[in-house]
Amino acid sequence: MGDFQPEAHVKGSWGLNFIALICKRSSAVFFAVSLLKSIAQMYKVFVNDKPIIFTTSFKNEEDFPVYIYKNTIIQELIYKLKVGKLNGFYIYSNNLIEDWKDFKVKFKVIIAAGGLVLNGSKKVLFIYRGNKWDLPKGRVEEGENLMEAAIREVEEECGIEKLIINKELLITYHLFIQQNEYRLKETHWYLMFSNYEGSLTPQLEEGITKAEFKNKKETIEALQNTFANIVMVYESYLDNID
Repeated sequence: MGDFQPEAHVKGSWGLNFIALICKRSSAVFFAVSLLKSIAQMYKVFVNDKPIIFTTSFKNEEDFPVYIYKNTIIQELIYKLKVGKLNGFYIYSNNLIEDWKDFKVKFKVIIAAGGLVLNGSKKVLFIYRGNKWDLPKGRVEEGENLMEAAIREVEEECGIEKLIINKELLITYHLFIQQNEYRLKETHWYLMFSNYEGSLTPQLEEGITKAEFKNKKETIEALQNTFANIVMVYESYLDNID
């Protein structure tokens, strides 16, 4: 499906109010998500829910420090995020596409896919893993395309059937440590629908202890105990409601 292009639009104030509501538990998460919605062109990567924001312009530079990509040792800044010396930072670039490509080649990239699934009542399918609510997703296996992987992962993690992909929502990025090295996970998210009415079965061997559909109120509560990337996925769904 090619490389995802940078965001190039500004959402309305309702979206920011919604983000403020669900992120009230953490000012860092609120800044991480709300700032991303207000920047003209950007890529974003999360490290422990703290953002690295690649941009050609910025409005709220007082919130996070700004570094010029060509003059920056990225690994040093990532370490500062990890140990709490930074809560996030901007990377300014005058050639965003090329600098983003250069950043990506510094890491082994893991391609994953997942879904925000709605049922007939417009409830959202969540999983519970590692003391946080999450959305079902997983790595793309050899021979699969992105949509096939997304459907398979949702089926496996939730025990659900009759999945239909409606549209692609967005791509999220986060860095994680594996074998003492940072990996960059690139997750392709799809809006899905299912009229399945059977029991859901969480994939226990993957550490998932719950799989359940949540109404709007329950969804907002779940989003207060999730990752910044998942908040972005839900916000993307709201932005794409016809």
